[in-house]
Amino acid sequence: MSQDILDQITVAIGSHRQWKQRLQAAIDTGQSTFSVSEICVDNRCDFGRWLYRLPPASRSSAHWREVQRLHACFHQEAGGVLELALRGDKAGAQERMTLGGSFAAASAHLTGAMMKWKSDPVVAAG
Repeated sequence: MSQDILDQITVAIGSHRQWKQRLQAAIDTGQSTFSVSEICVDNRCDFGRWLYRLPPASRSSAHWREVQRLHACFHQEAGGVLELALRGDKAGAQERMTLGGSFAAASAHLTGAMMKWKSDPVVAAG
């Protein structure tokens, strides 16, 4: 399972980077193939489904709890950016995306927590 955790975290970091690109496209065009309600839910993306399917012992770890909390926050922030973009508030959406903005902060915190989980010697040892 440890290798699975390492692999899934690596995939998730890349996947969440792609969300930045999707949100930027929504800001630029005012359109998205995703709805705000879809994006706000943290258990519909591949990483979220995997995260919630981990065995109870893994879900009781401090790393899991922190990543789950930050992952949910990331999705809420992404939904907030998309909502602004779809309403045509490009400036408001872009402000959340830029360094120091709420989405950028949520993304950075999540990535940091995932990297910390990934570098845990217990996880890496397998």
